[in-house]
Amino acid sequence: MSKDPAPPALTDAVWPAVPSGGLVLVPVGSTEQHGPHLPLDTDTVVARAVARRTADALATGPYGPPLVAPAVAYGASGEHAGFPGTVSIGHEALRAVVVELTRSLALWAGRIVFVNGHGGNTATLDGALALLRSEGHAAAWTACEVPGGDAHAGRTETSLLLHLEPGRVHLDAAVAGDTRPLPVLLPELMARGVRAVSASGVLGDPAGATADEGRRALTALVSTTVRRVTAWAPDDRGRLTDR
Repeated sequence: MSKDPAPPALTDAVWPAVPSGGLVLVPVGSTEQHGPHLPLDTDTVVARAVARRTADALATGPYGPPLVAPAVAYGASGEHAGFPGTVSIGHEALRAVVVELTRSLALWAGRIVFVNGHGGNTATLDGALALLRSEGHAAAWTACEVPGGDAHAGRTETSLLLHLEPGRVHLDAAVAGDTRPLPVLLPELMARGVRAVSASGVLGDPAGATADEGRRALTALVSTTVRRVTAWAPDDRGRLTDR
């Protein structure tokens, strides 16, 4: 079982020890169905792990050691509303949370990066960070995206959870869902929700998922995040990009 490193956590700090002008990483996830085999907080687990390991890698950087804030565990998950267990706060509430968190953190932090684990939060983060940057805040966001990965609760996320929290993965219940590429599925998903295209909630196929594949995927996610934070080249939506 993988053990996360232990970079400084904001919740463990006493206020005199909080550095002024430092980097704060804020994981953003969701509480939503991830098929019959993965836990509802899968996106949050992944975002938190990427943030923690990124902080560890950046400990000696100019804004280090970074602090990792508590994860935002609820997101915009309306497309999963047809499944019990899903809890969505919607775009407006999530936007307000991101905006107010940044305005508060910016009173003492030098830079703020939201590390997002849920694709449904993308539009909200784009709008919120564009606003915040127009206000002059040194804030941005980056996504936990595995190139070539399947859309939801398939092989990619199952592998990541097998690496991070294997005791919470129920492989005996795993089933294949709709395996069409996300760009093909997206119009119907937006119009009718996930349940309309997949009774199980899975978009992809968990078959073949392994902890080793998850380890490699997490390493790639962290490497990308470290590179983007270090380069600090946000676009006009506040997304950190590769130079």
